[in-house]
Amino acid sequence: MQFLQGKSILLGISGGIAAYKSCELARLLAKEGAQLHPVLTRAGAELVGPRTFEALCGRPVLVDRGDGSASALAHIELARLVDLIIIAPATANTLAKIACGLADNLLTAIVLASRAPVLLAPAMNVQMWANEITQENIERLHRRERFHFIGPASGELACGEDGPGRMEEPAIILQAALRLLGPGTLRGKHLLITAGPTREPIDAVRVLSNRSSGKMGYALARAAVRRGAEVTLISGPTSLEAPWGVDLVRVETAAQMLEAVEKNLDKANVLIMSAAVADFSVKETHQGKLKKSSGPPALELVPTVDILKKVAQKKKKPFLVGFSAEFGDPLAEARRKLREKNLQLVVGNDISLSGSGFDSEQNQAVLVDRETEERLPLLSKSELSEKILDRVEKLLN
Repeated sequence: MQFLQGKSILLGISGGIAAYKSCELARLLAKEGAQLHPVLTRAGAELVGPRTFEALCGRPVLVDRGDGSASALAHIELARLVDLIIIAPATANTLAKIACGLADNLLTAIVLASRAPVLLAPAMNVQMWANEITQENIERLHRRERFHFIGPASGELACGEDGPGRMEEPAIILQAALRLLGPGTLRGKHLLITAGPTREPIDAVRVLSNRSSGKMGYALARAAVRRGAEVTLISGPTSLEAPWGVDLVRVETAAQMLEAVEKNLDKANVLIMSAAVADFSVKETHQGKLKKSSGPPALELVPTVDILKKVAQKKKKPFLVGFSAEFGDPLAEARRKLREKNLQLVVGNDISLSGSGFDSEQNQAVLVDRETEERLPLLSKSELSEKILDRVEKLLN
């Protein structure tokens, strides 16, 4: 699935040492289907060769050489053409020019002539970033609805200093671009999404858990951000990186997940419970480590609270989406959960299928709401998340 298919993006590269990262950004944007138009300033071209971007984008690259070699109307032509302008890296000098409305090179002239949104990825020395003039320029741009910032990140800089000033990673810039060019169909909505397993302690080192990787919930969070939603992601223990643009709340146990859900429920328009919450916990947790020499322990299990059922019983509740992971055809169980828990939508999947379900990149699901049932083919979890949100949007409307 190429989320930028048919979108025209100008990628501006100014003269920061982080210009080498823009090669990877160009590759990622092209992979998502974007029609890329790279524009290099003279300083940018001294750091990264134009031929590199020609190979990555499959089209000519414009370089402002300061000798009038670019078309006299190139800035107008591109300004009218593009859907988004990304400047990465955006140096302090380039930010200052844009903030002051200067157009003394091809890149800044395009920005001034265009009405397209502009995504700025600053990169500079930590002292230059902290300088009050730079901050005033950034504040001036923040006041304009058209300009958006991503980063900078903190860390060790090329100059040897440490702090804010690193250009954000290309994968993060891509996510910000996807949100800006996304359909915006969930703008103004707040989605509360749970993901991953829970861990119920047995002793100081052992837990009861399951094989959930959290990939489905994280894919849903990324998809919701692309559609413009505000997203709170409540995640059990996973090895996944936090999706960009979400408020991530990490929990361990079912009780902690319940607490986090209830804490964030008032602001949510939609609750999607994709987490594999443990059905049971140990009644009495051993404080130390149970010794093997003592023989198998006798564990008394008690049921955990059914989070979704408890939320469904509230007078004021959001739109509710449940998941049903079954060993075999999930349709009957999905119908039961929809009815008994008073939900709006249930996503059922058969975890007995090879290459589907827990710890997999794919899922084969059935979507069950109060009016319809739809069996879907085997899809990537990213593709399935789009199908789920399509159904959520339709039912919300």
